[in-house]
Amino acid sequence: MYTLLTGPLTIERLTIPIRGLPPALSGMTIAQLSDLHYDGVHLDDRMLADAIAAIHDLAPDLIVLTGDLVTEDPAPIYPLARRLKHLPSRYGTFAILGNHDIKVQGARETITHALERVDIPVLWNQIVYPLGPDFPVVGLADYWSREFKPGPVFNQLDPETPRLVLSHNPDTAEALRPWRVDLQLSGHTHGGQVYFPGLGSGPEVWKQIRQVIPKAIRNYIPYLSDNCVKVVRHWEWAMGLHQVGDNWLYVNRGLGTYLPGRFMCPPELTVITLERGGGRGKREEGRGKREEGRVMG
Repeated sequence: MYTLLTGPLTIERLTIPIRGLPPALSGMTIAQLSDLHYDGVHLDDRMLADAIAAIHDLAPDLIVLTGDLVTEDPAPIYPLARRLKHLPSRYGTFAILGNHDIKVQGARETITHALERVDIPVLWNQIVYPLGPDFPVVGLADYWSREFKPGPVFNQLDPETPRLVLSHNPDTAEALRPWRVDLQLSGHTHGGQVYFPGLGSGPEVWKQIRQVIPKAIRNYIPYLSDNCVKVVRHWEWAMGLHQVGDNWLYVNRGLGTYLPGRFMCPPELTVITLERGGGRGKREEGRGKREEGRVMG
């Protein structure tokens, strides 16, 4: 039943050029998982097992977890952390938190403790250097928290230094336009869970439809309610690679699933290869090479 609601795990592969990338890091691979919603309901064990097995096969250089690891109750983070503990990577695994990870009082502390116990640092407005001093990894506080303050974080970096930025909500790409962001990795949207080829994500399409439906009616229709529209402002960034000003944003569709399920929007493991590139802001360079693979559950 779960597979019928989601489809099989998809591995999305991209090659992204980074201006000023240290030569030693050219060809480095980053695996991204997002929006697991590990709670016994929204993520099937087989889907998680497929994702973990795929990462073992890929053996990436760096692994990043971009938020919403749980749904509300933080307790499931402990068994999840044990399953993520042995993910293989040359430079380690790093996590940021999403809005669901801080929804319950004390959840942020619980999740941070559980992950850091298995050597997965949780970044909250922090800069780390697992790849060396010339390519920092920046992890930001969740956009909906009162602590999303990128200025003091980015101002610690030389503007000429390339960097990888982890920020759960893709709407933050708008706020981050004043700073250099060679690649921002986000999640949060689940890709809209429904995708209409040629039209866009379900919420993006329905955002137009809802304008002609009275509020009293639309709030009882899935994806047309005001709550759905509030998930993000920029539904056009619901999945995939986007250029925002001079910066690049990639949005992972996530592993977890809410009812009524997914349509043409399967769960995703992202694998990004970095290479040395020219100037920022060139769409043809930023898109690089893209391949798609499926892992049958």
